Amino acid sequence: MLSTGPELRLLRLLSCVTFVLLFQVCDGKRDLKSACTTCQQITDNFNKGFDRTAKQNFGGGNTAWEERKLSKYETSEIRLMEIMEGLCDSSSFECNRMLEEHEEHFETWWFKRKTKHPDLHKWFCIDTIKVCCPKGTFGPDCNACVGGSERPCHGNGLCDGDGTRGGNGQCSCNHGYKGEFCLDCIDGHFSEVRNDTFSLCTECHSSCKTCTGATNQDCDECKEGWEEDDQETCVDVNECSKDTSPCKEDQYCLNTEGSYSCKACDRVCSGCTGAGPDKCQACASGYQDTEGTCTDVDECSQSEPVCTKEHQECVNTTGSYVCICSSGFEEKDGECIQTQQPGEDYCLFKDWFCSALALLILKTHQGHMFLF
Repeated sequence: MLSTGPELRLLRLLSCVTFVLLFQVCDGKRDLKSACTTCQQITDNFNKGFDRTAKQNFGGGNTAWEERKLSKYETSEIRLMEIMEGLCDSSSFECNRMLEEHEEHFETWWFKRKTKHPDLHKWFCIDTIKVCCPKGTFGPDCNACVGGSERPCHGNGLCDGDGTRGGNGQCSCNHGYKGEFCLDCIDGHFSEVRNDTFSLCTECHSSCKTCTGATNQDCDECKEGWEEDDQETCVDVNECSKDTSPCKEDQYCLNTEGSYSCKACDRVCSGCTGAGPDKCQACASGYQDTEGTCTDVDECSQSEPVCTKEHQECVNTTGSYVCICSSGFEEKDGECIQTQQPGEDYCLFKDWFCSALALLILKTHQGHMFLF
């Protein structure tokens, strides 16, 4: 029976509270990780700025004077301010917020702690504001990751929250490994070396689904596309050698290890057994067999003309031909109609002299004689 009235309102309220708490927990874990990332960014930029300002643009001349000046500048507030100016990008809200909240810690470290604690990241991020942990540890108390802080996840994965105050310490295993401790091998891999603290998983031969060694003789089971021969070795299945080709009529079969592919026949072929015009089962229309190779038929050079209409010319093309109207004619209603008189195409530029010369040529061509 569904709840109604006050019971329903209470149920909805509890659901909302649960959702908010879960969101805050997840968001909090993310914030703990990102806070360490931000702190690492700040200390990395500080170290870069420290190196950049090491010489303070002094480069020779009065060496004794420069040494006196550098000794003062080296630990000066001016140098600290120059370094601090480059720690955060103006668009990075989290970086600028963290820097503003903890600026006094940098001053303390610079003037009082730097000599005794030269590692700024450890002093500031881990020991002072406590947003990071040493490598190989995680969480609020910097607990050791699975497998120990020296080799988290036994060297075969990543520890969630490693080096931060967040995360749960669970392992995300590298490819080839699985299990809570990343010591087990996934399918397709076998264990070369294995003890309580170390595991080396190696990929099986490409023919094996599972295996106990590295060769195709060590397969427990063959992969699809492979089969076991008389020597209990997984060998490739040649799909292309079967009575019925797995490919279409205009394709040929190319065998590959564990599979096959279908490739298009050459355009000159009507069916083929391989690549190229010499592997045709028959020649396509417009091609002929020339000593075992399909070549183009030149229809325009045959004794019987293929373009039979008046004022037509034959143009050979690859695998075919086309009939076009001769120069000075164009096709209209299936016939080649004259569009210009002989001599009209002599003029590339329509000026008076050229037109007159073309007219002279035209009249001469028609049997007339012109006298100037």
